Amino acid sequence: MPNNSREESADDTPTDVPHLERLHSPTGSPPNTASLSNLMELERCVSNLSLAHEIVVNGDFCFTPQSPSKDSLEGRVTEIVHRAFWDSLQEQLHSNPPNYSHAIILLQEMKTMLQSLLLPGHVRLRSQLDEVLDMELIQQEADHGALDVHRLAGYVINTMGSLCAPVRDPEIRALRALTEPVELLREIFQVLGLMKTDMVNFTIQSLRPHLLQQAVQYERAKFQQILDKQPDSLDNTTAWLQAAALGTASVVTPPSGESGPESSGPDSHRPVSPTAVLNQAYMRLLRWDPQDPKYPETVLMDRARLDALGQRLAVLVLEASVLLLTSTQCGGAVFSLQGFVGKLKQSVTALLEGSHTREADLKEALLGIGEQVVVQVKEALTTQGGPPLPRDSQDRLRGQISDLWKHDNPICTLIGDRVQVYLQATLEGGPAKRSPEPPATLRLLSGELAELGTAFGRIVHFNRTVFGPFYAPVLRRLLFPPGEAEAGEDSR
Repeated sequence: MPNNSREESADDTPTDVPHLERLHSPTGSPPNTASLSNLMELERCVSNLSLAHEIVVNGDFCFTPQSPSKDSLEGRVTEIVHRAFWDSLQEQLHSNPPNYSHAIILLQEMKTMLQSLLLPGHVRLRSQLDEVLDMELIQQEADHGALDVHRLAGYVINTMGSLCAPVRDPEIRALRALTEPVELLREIFQVLGLMKTDMVNFTIQSLRPHLLQQAVQYERAKFQQILDKQPDSLDNTTAWLQAAALGTASVVTPPSGESGPESSGPDSHRPVSPTAVLNQAYMRLLRWDPQDPKYPETVLMDRARLDALGQRLAVLVLEASVLLLTSTQCGGAVFSLQGFVGKLKQSVTALLEGSHTREADLKEALLGIGEQVVVQVKEALTTQGGPPLPRDSQDRLRGQISDLWKHDNPICTLIGDRVQVYLQATLEGGPAKRSPEPPATLRLLSGELAELGTAFGRIVHFNRTVFGPFYAPVLRRLLFPPGEAEAGEDSR
């Protein structure tokens, strides 16, 4: 099913390409149809691959009806054409004698749409549909002026009510209340369109378990087709792995329990693991520069998800930094109060929302967070009956929080390193193992950190499983001399 829908969209997309080909063709020579055919086939492969990947990895994936914007040329033309059709239908039905030519076309389309909603077990309903919406009989009734549009529309609505999902029951009830024939037919078509979308999404949900079993082989085969048609489709991926290999060779990542990296010289003979290089490459995606257009091709389908995780990571680092600063200035007594940490986390998260895109917004958000933290700390101390927070401690806390926007801020750097180590440990453990224990500085956000690590690990594991055979030869060339290439471990 995904193939069919994407093939249709691919055929509709490059409508202006043949004209461009003709402009560059010599007079009397045919257009270069071979290049156009290859382009369309390549686009078809990419579309099918993207659609299948989205269905498999996105549990909330669903089709939604696409309508042109009313302000666009396409939207205005569509509205004019539709209005002209329904106006013409109104004139036909109100003429004397009535003209049913448009109505018969609509009834035929309704029958076709209802048939597309039937399942193989709906034998009786299919037979009844052919009997009631017998187009030859309907045409004879129209020729003799005996066509009862309301009766047929009522049957269509009742059939829709027996086939639709419960969420469409209000629309079905609204249809039964309509009496004007043109409005009734128009609304029936709109609800039928929604029911077709519901059926598509139901089919996707039903097929997802079967797609999961074939997803790895399917995506791998489709990407190989793309690579055959466009051999440079791994250039960005190669550069991405090369940068990670250089970084891994120059820095030895410490074990999960240690805090700082220890440098190794460029002449170090310690072997570099392909798995470590690949993990380092995946980690770089969480902090990818939006201005860098050379995003690796093999991860492009997950870019939106990885960008969202990168934003969550940045917010998580800021939240942990605020909590650490507050705990340092106010002591553990305040943090031991029931509900204080949860309320503080909620306030910080709300104030940071939407502030990661612009530096000015982040500065403003941090100023507000500083004020809010001081207010909540003072309230907690009052509730506890302890001494008030000194003025200099309040000012120091506000100032330290407001400085968290700086790229070289030591608190954010420390927390960021801890999060990086945690995520590295998550990738090294694999999907089958339990998430590692977070470091002490991040335990107040252990739930959020575990959720981030699980989502990131799931994307990485699936990507590595699918594209491991494509990564392996690249990593062999980067990490092993020609004589040792065979000894390199597979990146999967």
